[in-house]
Amino acid sequence: MSSKYADVPISGPVEVFAVSAAYRADPDPNKVNLSVGAYRTNEGKPWVLPVVHKVELQIASDPTLNHEYLPILGFPDFRSSAIRLLLGEGNPAIVENRVVGVQSLGGTGAIRLSADFYRTINKADTVYVSSPTWGNHKGVYMAAGFTNVKEYRYWDAQTRSLDINGMVEDLSAAKENSVVILHAVAHNPTGVDPTHDQWKQIADVCEERKVLVLMDIAYQGFATGDLVADAWAPRYFASRGFEFLTAQSFSKNFGLYSK
Repeated sequence: MSSKYADVPISGPVEVFAVSAAYRADPDPNKVNLSVGAYRTNEGKPWVLPVVHKVELQIASDPTLNHEYLPILGFPDFRSSAIRLLLGEGNPAIVENRVVGVQSLGGTGAIRLSADFYRTINKADTVYVSSPTWGNHKGVYMAAGFTNVKEYRYWDAQTRSLDINGMVEDLSAAKENSVVILHAVAHNPTGVDPTHDQWKQIADVCEERKVLVLMDIAYQGFATGDLVADAWAPRYFASRGFEFLTAQSFSKNFGLYSK
């Protein structure tokens, strides 16, 4: 008996997970897994941050917690705490009630929400991503209906540094209402971030071209070890009055990959 789903195409393997599968199958005792970005012990085993373990025990023993439906935008205390961590206590945008947070299924879910929002509300169909970028940026935006995916220069392989001139030149050609995805800190996969002066150049061209900005911030605290320093870019954009979206994730800095 044939199935009406027999011809459903199989998605290609996700590179990072394919490498991890090959790692697990390799019998070499000296193997090292450098694929998935996750905390590991010296023995290569998963490691739970002590503060996370402590809070999990508190949650398990708290009789006031329940599993009722959350409000449509998510858990209010979580949303407000995430906003303050991103923009800082007392930020004028927060004080003036110009910021809204929506709880999503991790960073990928937040990126999908941004794509749906910009596609539906702004009628955008073009998105610019850095070259290189995190692989899901393109796929998520295409799945949301974006028909034009473009790259802007970012990594200069010759100088092994940020190609700020190429980046600005490419973004200067962006049409109004195009989406530009920026890595707020700890650029994935290069790890190279703009300086403060370079961020000002990037903000200038984004403002001039009237593009729609999405800041992907999955590694706050990883670049400098300072949560405030690593949030400089979104705080700067907010200080200039930009209206923009952020995809904020705690999968990495709390080690909550499966949550």
